[in-house]
Amino acid sequence: MLTTATGIVSVLFLSPGAWGEAQPQKVALTSRSITSYSSSSWLKRRGLSPTNVPLQDFFKGTDLQWYGNISVGTPPQVLPVVFDTGSTTLEFASTQCGQPCTNQIQFDTTKSSSFVAGVVNTSLVFGTGGGVDPVVGSNYKITIQSGKDTVEIGGLKADNVDLFLITNQSEPFAIDPYSGIQGMGATAQGLFAALVSQGLPALFGLYITPQSVGGAELTLGGVDNSKFSGNLTYAALPPRSGSTWQLSSPSIAVNGNTTSVLTANRTIIFDSGSSNLFFPKATTEARRIYLDISDIQPNTNEPGAYGIACDRVSSLPAVIDFAFTAQDGSLFNLTVPSSELSVGPFANDPSTCQLLINALEEASIVGGSLFKHYYTAWDIGGQQIGFASLSAKAPAPSSSPHSSGQALRSNWIPLSVVTLLISVVTLL
Repeated sequence: MLTTATGIVSVLFLSPGAWGEAQPQKVALTSRSITSYSSSSWLKRRGLSPTNVPLQDFFKGTDLQWYGNISVGTPPQVLPVVFDTGSTTLEFASTQCGQPCTNQIQFDTTKSSSFVAGVVNTSLVFGTGGGVDPVVGSNYKITIQSGKDTVEIGGLKADNVDLFLITNQSEPFAIDPYSGIQGMGATAQGLFAALVSQGLPALFGLYITPQSVGGAELTLGGVDNSKFSGNLTYAALPPRSGSTWQLSSPSIAVNGNTTSVLTANRTIIFDSGSSNLFFPKATTEARRIYLDISDIQPNTNEPGAYGIACDRVSSLPAVIDFAFTAQDGSLFNLTVPSSELSVGPFANDPSTCQLLINALEEASIVGGSLFKHYYTAWDIGGQQIGFASLSAKAPAPSSSPHSSGQALRSNWIPLSVVTLLISVVTLL
């Protein structure tokens, strides 16, 4: 999720990508590569073995978020949270929130003997929400208070973990079935940092599935080889990425075509806490992509959202390819298939379906619409992200990272290109 910060902030740096000719191949994770979950002597030396955490899909006409359980406090209180690669902190609803958090399980600090209250009180305004609706102004906002407590996940335990209690939240969060967010950013912080200090490898895997498939999971400290086939293709984070999982991309193609706008180098953020895809208004990318699909129009009632008649969706080819450069210099594509085009009817117009790409002010973000089609490995120590085809034993819509040996066909259309602003934001 994306927040404009009234509290914690970080800077996004934009970096170019590069083209290559070789075929994608597996890049070893050195000491962080886990090939099994047996109690090998190597894992004993490391201290903690990898663990799997089952994830549940929040489905409301479309797949929105994937969340699983952690336990906080002494004795432990079970809280469902989204494992969000777009943030670094742990925050969840507390009994101090009261009525605005009625739909969430709320943590009661008075029932935890290990809780220590902090002194930080602040607010966060989100730039992307937990669903597919565009954010307007500060309609996605939470108020938080700092603290520390014991946290458990997947049988692993850490003491004195930094966390934030949600003491108030705006109305759009009311429908969320989960209590908060566990940040899984590109630098180990909080809970994950504490587990790494105990010997857990600084790596995690995500298997995110549609509701129709189920069985989604997070693997802490390794990857689950049963969930993917073939090799993982790794791409390195650009320098100075900080806590942001992002990759440089030299091109986007729609139905095999690209344009002068879409072949511009851009930095794309990988955010498991976002449902949709987001592209900047400033460069007209969201509009440009839609023009290559059909006569799709913005929804004036929901700024940043686009739609088309629902009865036309199934007939529209809308394959979106994102090009990236692997560790060996080769180019590979990650594909969002046509089946992801619609996220369901607009509430104010049931005959018009909202589409998967929203316009955002500055950032380019890919979320669940892409992750459902790949197994992903997030290597904090190696500062790289790995992608693999899903295993036949773990079926889901079929896509695989594929080599782009041939240049993408170009339809050069004159469009004004506005430089992306480097903005001070934090990803949650």
